[in-house]
Amino acid sequence: MRFILLLFVCCICVVACDKNPQAKAALHQNHIRHQEDTIGFAQYSWQMDSIISRMDDADKLPNSETYKAVICPHDDYGYAGGLYYKTLSGIKAKTIILVGVAHRARNFDLQDRIIFGSYDSWQSPDGIIPVSSLRDKLLPKLNKKTYVVHDSMMQLEHSLEAITPFLKRKNPALEIIPMLVPYNTFQNMQLFSDDIGSGIAALMKEENLIYGKDIAVVISNDAIHYGSEGWGSGNLAPFGTDSSGTAQARQKDLDIVKETLQGELTTKRVQKFNEITIMADDYKSYKWTWCGRYSTPFGLLLANRIEQLTGASNKDGKLPHLTGTFIDWRSSIHNTHIKVDDLRMGHTAQADSTHWVAYIGMSYQ
Repeated sequence: MRFILLLFVCCICVVACDKNPQAKAALHQNHIRHQEDTIGFAQYSWQMDSIISRMDDADKLPNSETYKAVICPHDDYGYAGGLYYKTLSGIKAKTIILVGVAHRARNFDLQDRIIFGSYDSWQSPDGIIPVSSLRDKLLPKLNKKTYVVHDSMMQLEHSLEAITPFLKRKNPALEIIPMLVPYNTFQNMQLFSDDIGSGIAALMKEENLIYGKDIAVVISNDAIHYGSEGWGSGNLAPFGTDSSGTAQARQKDLDIVKETLQGELTTKRVQKFNEITIMADDYKSYKWTWCGRYSTPFGLLLANRIEQLTGASNKDGKLPHLTGTFIDWRSSIHNTHIKVDDLRMGHTAQADSTHWVAYIGMSYQ
């Protein structure tokens, strides 16, 4: 459903540019990545004002902690807005490494690489967000087999533009280093996270940047996609769609979080997450339907590698590891929705027992 609605919006944008050559030329001249989803996400500052004002007060409590990394949702603000705000409350850094999903990587036959863009800046409700100069310093340090620059994929992907407005609202001086993770084997994710993590750690040393204070990692992910309707030809409800089936799906998500994402972050635990969510004989197929089945393990491996290369060793001489703390689990049918229909916004998919999406918030320090 999200794909159909966004495709319609894209078509309108393309027609508008074709009828206005000056607008099209300006876009390319400034090389700005424009917003793709104007339905589920805010595109104007006044919309962000209203979304934030309508959130539960408990989601807006001040946070004195400083996170080095988080896992954050990317679904419609009407469904998940409060958890965005709560999860990102501990992100204090100016420069954010954004690790996103590549939902439509198949369209471009993209796999076995990490995707970067060449955009200079990104559009947001509160103004332009510059891409950090660190990106262009990072790429020459990387193995050529690690990455590909693909602006078309970066433009069509919504999983990072969902998060940037909240980060921009928190820090007007925000700069970003966006990357997307398409189909990848776990072995590739290990190799690529080590390569990129080493490059980032080297830049941090050169630029005198402190992990958490100056630079942090934000991983985009939505948890279980569940139900018997609205998923194309597939039935994504292995436990059924009654209250018992919904409860079982929720419990499995919570078990995954506890077993693989909470506590000391180790390669073994991240690999277990990979084994739970991806088919052993086909790394391009879901086993448990988290759309962040690649962004989450890669992002965690990357965040942990940066910690190992920039943090102090333990007393026993072992490399440091990040520690994951559970913030919350919510879903489009388990939590109260934020009213958006009077804000020229809406929902990109239904939310009921036959079609729902879950979200988690995790912090790492």
